[in-house]
Amino acid sequence: MKVLNYGSLNVDYVYSVDHIIVGGETQHSSKLEVFSGGKGLNQSIALAKAGVPVYHAGIVGTDGDILLDACKEAGVNTKYIRRLPVKGGHTMIQVDKNAQNCIILYGGTNQMQTKEFVDEVLADFGEGDYLILQNEINMLDYIIDQAYEKKMKIVMNPSPFDEKLNSCDLGKVYLFLLNEIEGEQITGYKDKDRILDAMAEKFPDACFVLTLGSDGAIYYDGKEKVFQDIFKVKAVDTTAAGDTFTGYFIAATIEGRSIQEALRMAAKASSIAVSRPGATPSIPEAEEVKKELEIL
Repeated sequence: MKVLNYGSLNVDYVYSVDHIIVGGETQHSSKLEVFSGGKGLNQSIALAKAGVPVYHAGIVGTDGDILLDACKEAGVNTKYIRRLPVKGGHTMIQVDKNAQNCIILYGGTNQMQTKEFVDEVLADFGEGDYLILQNEINMLDYIIDQAYEKKMKIVMNPSPFDEKLNSCDLGKVYLFLLNEIEGEQITGYKDKDRILDAMAEKFPDACFVLTLGSDGAIYYDGKEKVFQDIFKVKAVDTTAAGDTFTGYFIAATIEGRSIQEALRMAAKASSIAVSRPGATPSIPEAEEVKKELEIL
């Protein structure tokens, strides 16, 4: 069984501000930091740091050295990452004094996947292999269809949610990991229980993890619900919190841990990540997560 994460790779430009800027306002930033990021890369690094060998597929641009270096440092296999001679994907992130963030995303090379490249990547994967996806690359509909034909287990984080997902056959997804906002965008409901019930009705062959911010997370398979509270910490930067949670949850389930154990590890890893600046640099190693859980 192999794990492939086909997803985005972004250079993150993080500006520290007093408050998130509003229309017409000019504000000085107290600090600028440059990090590796992208939902895809964040999740691959979380998987790797959690102890799961993972291949990352995607495209970087002329500014992609920092992203390839981050993969290699974390142990992510870069065999399926290509480089194009154009500007790569990047983000401009505001982080305020309360650690809340606001993100502008430029797709760049993340939006340059082709059918030929997808076929080349998926040729090396087959039945029972995991495919992790997010919505920061193009060709998602084709990737899902081809992976499903190969009987891969498709895990979807439908973020950021937009109209592109309407062209995807999400009925082919094995596991959804989503937050309340994405849940409302897909189902039309705000209440967590109604979101989960509607998701189960809409996608009866899937199971779901709904993250609720400071209210924890819930797993639902259409029959049983499992709840996990957060581990309270002083937040510094929440940028990669959800991606850390996603990577650790998937890793724990692949290792054969129970759903409750997987949620607990994911919640602890996420709590560590928000206590540190940056996206990929904030993601903890498995030993640190396990050590902190043993102390509790």
